[in-house]
Amino acid sequence: MDQRTYNQYCATARTLDLVGERWTLLLVRELLTGPKRFGDLQKSLRGMGTGLLAARMKHLEREGLARKITLPPPARTPAYALTEAGEELGPAVLALARWGTKWAMGERRESETFHPGWAVLGMEAYFDAEAAGGVRAVYEFRVGDEVFHVRVDDGAIEALHGPAQHPDAVVEADEAAFAALAEGRSNLADAIEEGAFSVSGDRQALDRLPRLFRRPSAADRHPPAP
Repeated sequence: MDQRTYNQYCATARTLDLVGERWTLLLVRELLTGPKRFGDLQKSLRGMGTGLLAARMKHLEREGLARKITLPPPARTPAYALTEAGEELGPAVLALARWGTKWAMGERRESETFHPGWAVLGMEAYFDAEAAGGVRAVYEFRVGDEVFHVRVDDGAIEALHGPAQHPDAVVEADEAAFAALAEGRSNLADAIEEGAFSVSGDRQALDRLPRLFRRPSAADRHPPAP
């Protein structure tokens, strides 16, 4: 597959030459939360054909953004992981997520899929480091058949797929309740209070949780004419 290029000696253009093709940044998004098997990527990116997925992964490998690995026991299966260069795309992807929440999301379209696992990166995008100063806690989220956890350590955050070893608090919800949270139709504090989310664990950690994440308020890209 021929690689298209902007033919511009510019850092932005060169970066878009590498990751600007359709689906490529979404693959980076998936791998930012840990290694994934080919089947995992297919499951998260429904609508992306097998051939195109294989081609995009070959592109990421060829350009030094991803590499093949073998998952540790008990899986011992082939997977993909980001390289150091790929990992450093993280802040750019998070910035796009924050921008998109404010300026692009709006209401969910009928044709749009929703995957609770995408919230793993969203937790980092909405994290309020200032509010998390002095907080040390591990939160495990169980949404449908998805499990992920967030480790908060004095203003820093790490969000990963899979269960936590020793969570301080556990939050459970079905996909519909979680989708409402993602769409901005509810907030975490209200969802817990109203029982849409069930919680267990350390009470102090749970009380702090809603303050640790701040979803940008939606704004209109087309302001009214003066």
